Amino acid sequence: MDSVQVYLDKGVDLIFLYGPSLLLAIVVLIIGLFIIKKVMKITSKIMDKRNVDVSLRGFLLSLFSITLKVLLFISVAGMVGIETTSFIAIIGAAGLAVGLALQGTLANFAGGVLILLFKPYKVGDLIEAQGTLGVVKEIQIFVTILLTPENKTVIIPNGAISNGNITNYTTEGLIRVDMSFGISYDSDIKTARKVLMAVMQNHSDVLKEPAPFVGVAELGDNSINLAVRAYSAPANYWAVYFDVYEHGKEALDKAGISIPFPQMDVHFDKDAK
Repeated sequence: MDSVQVYLDKGVDLIFLYGPSLLLAIVVLIIGLFIIKKVMKITSKIMDKRNVDVSLRGFLLSLFSITLKVLLFISVAGMVGIETTSFIAIIGAAGLAVGLALQGTLANFAGGVLILLFKPYKVGDLIEAQGTLGVVKEIQIFVTILLTPENKTVIIPNGAISNGNITNYTTEGLIRVDMSFGISYDSDIKTARKVLMAVMQNHSDVLKEPAPFVGVAELGDNSINLAVRAYSAPANYWAVYFDVYEHGKEALDKAGISIPFPQMDVHFDKDAK
């Protein structure tokens, strides 16, 4: 009986010693889980408003939730007297090792998150990045996939693309098509300008506003070079580019305006021996 009473006394002492801390830890755990749940709902709504990719949204919410819960459990464990210093050190060392091993992958992941959050481009945009021009076919967590005008698929790591210059030709909803025509010095500039303007105005993919433009860009060695500018939707860029060159050449020929080619005059000295 004495031994039972001793154990009971020790039990009572432990309850008084650790009971308040344990009770407080349980309350903190319940309140913490409730707060985390609310925070996750708010975060989800923010992602909805920013149109974050669905697959990325689920991954980020899961990662964020797990991180908050781990921090909460570590805090609760410390409240009840469990030594957490070594536990945190182990987690930190493991995280450092994984980070060093996957630093390239993590950089690409971070770049993908930034791209999906701030949207410098989206699927379907015509962009130029890392020396590649193409239409964005897909934005994944680690890479962006472009389809070039040559119908080549180019895969660019998000880490590199997010840290470099990005030229988005689609943001404004239109793109300028720059072309150049050379006409002979004997040709009438006003007639050539009128002919090329008509070619662009009659093309279904050339926008009326901003209006097309033709002007003298350079007096070259063999020709007067005309700058020809037309605006179109980004998707119609190459159709306008190739058609205006082809139809422009045909229209200039019909108007009797020649497009010269480089020539060289060779003179012979009769007195030379």
